[in-house]
Amino acid sequence: MARASHPRRRNLWIYLGLAIVVLAVYSEVRHFEFLNYDDPDYVDNAHVRAGLSLANAVWAFTSTDAANWFPLTWFSHMLDRDLFGVGSGADHLMNLLLHMLSALLLFAVMKQMTGAVWRSAFVALIFALHPLHIESVAWVAERKDVLSGLFFFATLWAYLNYVERRGIGRYMLLTLAFCCALMSKPTTVTLPFVLLLLDYWPLKRHGWTRLVLEKAPLIALSILASAITFIVQQRGGAVLSATQIPLSMRIGNALVSYITYLAQFFWPVNLAVFYPYPAAIPLRQEIAAGSILAAITAATLAARRGYLTVGWFWFLGTLLPMIGLIQAGVQSRADRYTYLPLTGLAIMLAWGLTEQLEPRAWGKKALAGASIAASIAMAAVTYANLQHWHDSISLFRHAIEVTDGNYIADNNLGVALRKTGRTAEAIPLFEAALSANPMHAEAQNNLGEALLLHSKVDQAIPHIVEALRLNPQLADAHVNLGAALNKSGRFAEAAEQYRIALQLQPENADAHGGLGATLTELDRSAEALPQLLEAIRIRPEYADAHYNLGRLFGLTGRTDEAIAQFSETIRLDPSSAEAHFNLGTAFASKDRMAEAVDQFRSAVRLQPDYMSAHFNLASALASEARYDEAIPEFSEVLRLKPDFREARQGLEYCLALRKQK
Repeated sequence: MARASHPRRRNLWIYLGLAIVVLAVYSEVRHFEFLNYDDPDYVDNAHVRAGLSLANAVWAFTSTDAANWFPLTWFSHMLDRDLFGVGSGADHLMNLLLHMLSALLLFAVMKQMTGAVWRSAFVALIFALHPLHIESVAWVAERKDVLSGLFFFATLWAYLNYVERRGIGRYMLLTLAFCCALMSKPTTVTLPFVLLLLDYWPLKRHGWTRLVLEKAPLIALSILASAITFIVQQRGGAVLSATQIPLSMRIGNALVSYITYLAQFFWPVNLAVFYPYPAAIPLRQEIAAGSILAAITAATLAARRGYLTVGWFWFLGTLLPMIGLIQAGVQSRADRYTYLPLTGLAIMLAWGLTEQLEPRAWGKKALAGASIAASIAMAAVTYANLQHWHDSISLFRHAIEVTDGNYIADNNLGVALRKTGRTAEAIPLFEAALSANPMHAEAQNNLGEALLLHSKVDQAIPHIVEALRLNPQLADAHVNLGAALNKSGRFAEAAEQYRIALQLQPENADAHGGLGATLTELDRSAEALPQLLEAIRIRPEYADAHYNLGRLFGLTGRTDEAIAQFSETIRLDPSSAEAHFNLGTAFASKDRMAEAVDQFRSAVRLQPDYMSAHFNLASALASEARYDEAIPEFSEVLRLKPDFREARQGLEYCLALRKQK
């Protein structure tokens, strides 16, 4: 009895150990923030924020948002909102949980297929801890990676059960698991190819015609998912044309990328969230990369070792959809693309080392020592690199340090700095991004927006216009052009830009908010109100929309509602001097002078040269006969504007009344 239970206890300890090391290395992700790169597309989305519902389920299956089709990934993000509300910690922990489950399932699958417990555990450990997998785990936008990975391995498990005892029910389960993988991330289209590899080794099934026909329904699903993905990505503008990146360059980059992934499997250094496409690839690099790949392929086939053939072609084949022959996006390669392919290399390493070392007298001890050393090294490198993913600033600053001409990193670091109020630091970064790639529409738009925040409207407009020339579908650029025209007093033209933005993105809260503010300036309050309310519905924490709605209520005599909106603005953005000023003005109109004084004081504390706030504070103090406090405020107004007649009169009035006390 004890002997029979020993393998079971050992396996349970392995499962527990895998879970513990994943949690130990990755647990800090619970403190990480959402990133400004792709994360907003997945979490700052009205359908996702609304959670699971029938309407949102229909949307998930028909949506082409983020230039992709992955309804189950959308469902997982909606479920996060329903279970945990708004916040990045739970989303990161969900990624971590899915990654951990995938590692456990990979161990179970490898053990069931091969019977080799420790080799299977080592393959799962590499999957769990390899630094190239950080991107998939630590980036909420890559939920599609960890979710599709779980269903990928679940499909392998279902296939093994089908092979053990074939039946329609088990084949249906296999098909369902594969459909879930495809609906999580369509790059799992290579899974039928992996099943054929496993038929060769370790399952050693025979009759290739029968085996291919057996997988015909799965192959059909792969073809369908590939077609849907290509259409969706092409419509979303993600697929680059031959004029943008010639086929010859894509082939060269694919060859070099394969070798780079192979090298980083053994020596993962200089990892970055984005790798720019090279301006040119030397022919000698392409020839060398192609020669190395051909040599490894030939050596693998000549060795007649099933694990080498399967591992190598697993690596080559599962990478094929992401290798860039059909270029989706502007990256030359990405760490996340290795999430499933590295398992092939891990199989080659685990079985190859065991075959070479185990027969030797000292082999088992050497294998154990090497495995422990490799595990410690992977854990240490992964933990160190994981820290860069804490927030956008640290992530993109690191990317700039380890890559050259990284215009995406320059641009996104600039966006992150701008959002923390460090606009002066952001502007040179946007300029650096444009120096590396003048055709980068987002950087043109972001530079224009940064200049707008510095009130450099005339300098901002040419950059925003250029962004729209490069990408007329860029809704945010239409919003920024609307804001620039608004600042120039060209309200009718501004309204038109906001309307164009809403045609492109009906759920764009900034466009609704900007249009509402512009219509208010045009004295079209009835039209402005629904726009501002819609902006707040889409983004309840939108401080500017609450502020502009407060202004609208104030202008139309709805003072109590204005007070509520200005109060909400201050809750969301305590640093808004204008909100404090307007709330104070609303309180003063209701004769709530003590509260008005507090708000005017906050406004001048936040913005010491806020002349109107000083004047209203002085007036409110004077109305309460607090002349000693009102006099310095009137004096400050006159310092800022010596010819302010009402302030002069107020000062004289207070001085006279103070003498009468």
